[in-house]
Amino acid sequence: MRQTANDKKKNEVNTHGRLREILSILGKHKIVKGMSPEKLRLIIEDLGPTFVKLGQIMSMRHDILPGEYCSELTKLRSDVHLMDFAEVKKQIESEYGCDLADLFSEFSKEPLGAASIAEVHAAKLLSGEKVVVKVQRPGIHDIMQRDIRLLHKAAGILKVATPVGNIVDFNMILDEMWFVAQQEMDFLMEARNAEEFAELNRNVACVACPYIKDEYTTAKVFIMEYVDGIPIDKTDALVSEGYDLKEIGEKLTGHYMKQVVEDGFFHADPHPGNIRIRDGKIVYIDMGMMGRISSRDRELFKKAIVCAINHDINGIEEVVLSMGVYTERIDHAKLYTDIDDMLSKYGTMEFASINIGDIFETMVSVLGEHKISLPKGMSMLGRGLVTLEGVVSVLSPELNIIKVMERHFSAGFFEDFDAEKVLKKAGRAMYESASKALHIPAQLSDVLKMNMKGQTKLNLEITGSSEPLSMIDKMVNKIVVCIISASLVVGSSLLCTTDMSPKIFGIPAIGIMGFFAALVLCVWLLIDVKRKKR
Repeated sequence: MRQTANDKKKNEVNTHGRLREILSILGKHKIVKGMSPEKLRLIIEDLGPTFVKLGQIMSMRHDILPGEYCSELTKLRSDVHLMDFAEVKKQIESEYGCDLADLFSEFSKEPLGAASIAEVHAAKLLSGEKVVVKVQRPGIHDIMQRDIRLLHKAAGILKVATPVGNIVDFNMILDEMWFVAQQEMDFLMEARNAEEFAELNRNVACVACPYIKDEYTTAKVFIMEYVDGIPIDKTDALVSEGYDLKEIGEKLTGHYMKQVVEDGFFHADPHPGNIRIRDGKIVYIDMGMMGRISSRDRELFKKAIVCAINHDINGIEEVVLSMGVYTERIDHAKLYTDIDDMLSKYGTMEFASINIGDIFETMVSVLGEHKISLPKGMSMLGRGLVTLEGVVSVLSPELNIIKVMERHFSAGFFEDFDAEKVLKKAGRAMYESASKALHIPAQLSDVLKMNMKGQTKLNLEITGSSEPLSMIDKMVNKIVVCIISASLVVGSSLLCTTDMSPKIFGIPAIGIMGFFAALVLCVWLLIDVKRKKR
């Protein structure tokens, strides 16, 4: 019991210390003098890995932050502080229970790459095999968990104190971030992801991923084969090796669609640092952030693409409502109009000028206006597609990712077509319709009987009626205020003709109070009317 109390006290001390540190960093950057995209990025970098991870997720939330802030926060992918080599060495030796020299004949002190959760170092096993060692930052789980608690408290205050808290669910964003971060912190899960990805793409000639050394895999450190290919954004090096950049872009996009539509298991962060070209293959070297989409959502995603191509507004609305998460009543007329406006905007544009980032930003904005949020898998897919488009634009600026997607869907339509399955589905639908039709006469008879007895009730919802009803409600409230004011004036005037005590200046005090209350109500009403006119 004493140990539990001590741990609780220690956590409180750490939390208070962290809060002072956060306030000190905010003061150092003079946050009271305003905010700019660059200042926000610098503050996040100084605040540490939790905020870096949050910044990475917020960089894709165009529905919350302006575009220039999102663009600046994308730099957080590479601009993170490096660990001291002593920390790296201690973490590895702690996990394996032996000296570094007992595992490796060579170990590079300079990292190949660094992220908010881990660093990657090149090394050689005692066998002489070149490998990559991924090392988790010490204590990162406790640090992030503590920061998440603080951010949840801040989100609660923000919801009460500002109108922004009612528009944006920061708690949901924090939960999403924590879910993703916990997956990335479990290297055993990353190893399983790599094995699953390799199995799903075993027969794909143009794709590969590093071989994981299972015998060295732990939750905080793991070792995989060294991939000495060319980073996918080094276009000059690729061209000098004889690669066709447009072909790489088409294969990368086509395979990404395969990951999404066929496998339902896709790389959620396909930025240039995670993709290399080796021996004519596209090699994904980091499986820490993977997304999953259920078979139902995959079908809805395909349906959305087909409906968008055919300008089927009703179809897209159906997909949005089936896939999205919402708790408030939907204004279907306005949602239909907004989707129509969005499709009209992009429907008249040439494929070459359409940008997935713009489409995703517009779609998220429309959904946000109607308080509809995307499920985790689709949100990660949106970020992945935007990142992929950036990679493809570097490889081959003239290549349009949407055209490649359209070709992929067109080619796959007849491959996925199963006549027997379609006939069975149609037969089942006809059987269900016939079964329901048999009950219609009895149901009509019941309705007529209820109508004759006066028991029929009609629930009617008038679409778009909330605003007029709200205006009528405000008008009625003003009329009530006017009636109360008039009543106070008349009542106070009658009281003034009596000898009621106590009196002020010879006038009954309760009468003066009534006049004063009427005056306050009239002034408030006049101010409200004048404000509405403006």
